[in-house]
Amino acid sequence: MARKKNTRNASGTGTIRKKTITRKGAEYTYWEARYCAGTDSGTGKLIRKTITGKTQKEVSQKLKDALKAVDSGQYMEPTKLTVSKWLEEWMTTYCERSVKPLTVSSYKGDIERYIKPSIGAIKLKDLKSADVQKVWNEMLNKGLSAKTVKTTAAVLHKALEVAIDQRLILFNPCDRTQLPKVERPRIKPFQDDEIPKFLAKIKDNPFENAFALCLLAGLREGECLGLSWDNVDFKNGKITICQQLQVERKAGGKYYIANTTKSGKSRTIKPPSKAFDYLKAEKVKQLENRLHAGSAWNNENNLVFTNAVGENLIIVTFYKNFKAIAASIGRPDARPHDLRHTAATVAIANGADIKSVQDMLGHATASFTLDVYAHTSEKMMDDTAARVQSYYDSLNKQAIG
Repeated sequence: MARKKNTRNASGTGTIRKKTITRKGAEYTYWEARYCAGTDSGTGKLIRKTITGKTQKEVSQKLKDALKAVDSGQYMEPTKLTVSKWLEEWMTTYCERSVKPLTVSSYKGDIERYIKPSIGAIKLKDLKSADVQKVWNEMLNKGLSAKTVKTTAAVLHKALEVAIDQRLILFNPCDRTQLPKVERPRIKPFQDDEIPKFLAKIKDNPFENAFALCLLAGLREGECLGLSWDNVDFKNGKITICQQLQVERKAGGKYYIANTTKSGKSRTIKPPSKAFDYLKAEKVKQLENRLHAGSAWNNENNLVFTNAVGENLIIVTFYKNFKAIAASIGRPDARPHDLRHTAATVAIANGADIKSVQDMLGHATASFTLDVYAHTSEKMMDDTAARVQSYYDSLNKQAIG
């Protein structure tokens, strides 16, 4: 049978036809192409697609582009999915069951505050690098830090990488954007003369023993407040750090124990014996509180640091108490995390090797620890200067002799 006029094959894989439809008594003409886009991996059936256009030339070019994409393995299923909808799907399907709750909360905050308002309405397949770059520029123009921009960029990048895996987009628009340089803030541990002042000021403070433990053992705030008596070994002078006290990042967020550390790995440390003096004092204090509380006592997680009825301490209150004490010794800039920095600096200044400090802090690598604590204390600078001077003094003696 002869082929109808205005119909032709496209390399044997697509056909173009002229079509006519009637609407409200009037005839309308358009062109249509049909082609095979591959095979459905689930059912094994052929995936057949249709392209339409006003002219034969227009449809012919669309068909050519589509077949080229199929041949090169770059065919993408047309979709109206927006960036906003994809991010919601990514969070629900790929994050909520595999990512830590606090991280999920952080992701949601970055998405809702910075990403959705700017590019959420754009179709995912139409998202360009320039659109993403505008997000970073807007954040910087609002006075947000380079670290915040970089953290938000990491969230979007992860979401778009999964979109590539799901064949929703061909490339990651984040890869072609420029991010601001993040400068690590200068670490300011307590100096040798400030440490005794701090220890004196915390005496009889409700958080005295917790502050002291952070200082002596180098614990993070959440690790200290989430520490369980089950992980304190008085006999062998060891503490196992394997969980944290965290709070949901939303209004009225609830407290919970995250059964992991920031690095995702537990660690066992051996702090100076003085740390256990403070822990013993806290145990006595807690036993007294338990007797007074009676049936109201509720320490279901067997926490070391609790309030008068056994409940976890409030992180914000812990922070405010620390800031008041720090200000009273002339260090209003100090944060609770600086107690951890002080512990590391004191250890290094007194001869501890970097590997031991790495293990105490729970860093992934010793090189990271060395990079973070590349600064020196006054004592370390004095010692270094004295040693170098001694070297040159010995050279002078040799020259004279």
